[in-house]
Amino acid sequence: MRLLLDESVPRRLAQALPNHEVKTVIEMGWGGIKNGDLLTRAATGFDALVTVDKNLPYQQNLSSLALAVVVLDAHSNELSALLPLVPMLEQTLTVLTPRTYVKVGK
Repeated sequence: MRLLLDESVPRRLAQALPNHEVKTVIEMGWGGIKNGDLLTRAATGFDALVTVDKNLPYQQNLSSLALAVVVLDAHSNELSALLPLVPMLEQTLTVLTPRTYVKVGK
């Protein structure tokens, strides 16, 4: 699966997802781009945006984009807090469909 890690997600999380093609917003040159435009760009080359921004799904209309949004729900966005969510994230990715929002964690 082609995953895009939002700016708020540590880029080292990609190392915990070796079965996927993972890029970061910064690697794509999209740093600082507002969420609406970011989702539009991401939908052209990625299957899902992985973020810790719990408000993003409520601020954007996902039904018009061929992209899923996965929100990692942890007590912080530090790698040590996100790594325990990786097994649940992997399981979620196996059934993920476009135009959906999924919360992984608490």
